[in-house]
Amino acid sequence: MKTRRRLEPFTVVSIIGVSFFMVLCVIPFWMIISGSFTDESKLASTGYSFLPQPFSTAAYKMIFTGPAVLDAYFASVFITLVGTALSLAFTSGIAWVIARRLPLISRPLAVLAYIPMLFSGGLVPLYLLVTQYLHLQNSYFAVILPLLVAPFLVFIQVSAFRQLPEAILESARIDGAGEMRIFFRIALPLSKPILAVIGLFYAVHYWNEWFTALLFISDVHRYPLPLVLQNLISNVTFAQTLPNTGESAPVYQLRLALTAVTIGPILLAYPFAQRYFVKGITLGATKG
Repeated sequence: MKTRRRLEPFTVVSIIGVSFFMVLCVIPFWMIISGSFTDESKLASTGYSFLPQPFSTAAYKMIFTGPAVLDAYFASVFITLVGTALSLAFTSGIAWVIARRLPLISRPLAVLAYIPMLFSGGLVPLYLLVTQYLHLQNSYFAVILPLLVAPFLVFIQVSAFRQLPEAILESARIDGAGEMRIFFRIALPLSKPILAVIGLFYAVHYWNEWFTALLFISDVHRYPLPLVLQNLISNVTFAQTLPNTGESAPVYQLRLALTAVTIGPILLAYPFAQRYFVKGITLGATKG
């Protein structure tokens, strides 16, 4: 007969603590969702509540009626997908060259990747580079290129590449595989966990980025979602850019509804990367 396993006190306390922390994390999201479906007059008079009473979808109707939010969605999706793909490609390439300790190139490249972690050229040189030399005003790549490579993530991936079994790489070289073939056929497939983690970091960064778009994008039809939300939060009159239904814009409800619409897609990306997340972080950790 199978004996029932007795729970240890530490396990019980851990479950209770994690459950309590989960509730604390879920409550703000629930308040946002509930407030986005609560009538504007109720929000203005009594504030947030756990249940949307009276129930109203006026903010969502206003958001999805006109092209403003749809254009912002397209901008955010394009910036996130293209930016994440390019960032993974460049970060992986730089990290591989540094990890292989190739003569005459690995050390200088490591120094160049390390310097931006300590110093920055500043906002003015960046603005002049993007606008005067690259001429990327009102282009999505004006948001993508300044965030293309994160030095911290480069060195995490360097550490992950250096933990790959050297015997596998040597056997591939003996069989005649070149450096490019080893990188694409062996190194990248074995590094899926760290690639998933780094890709998630880049995707969250690109999806939430609004300051770079504020600097280089002046066309309201090219605004990404975070910039639309930022303008709506900081300037109530920005609600006038949304479709006019003949009634006053539900500003408080509109803020919450746009927040829910903004965080939804990136929140759904976490479950797909969850199984790689812990393994990827431990794989990329430096050994003491």
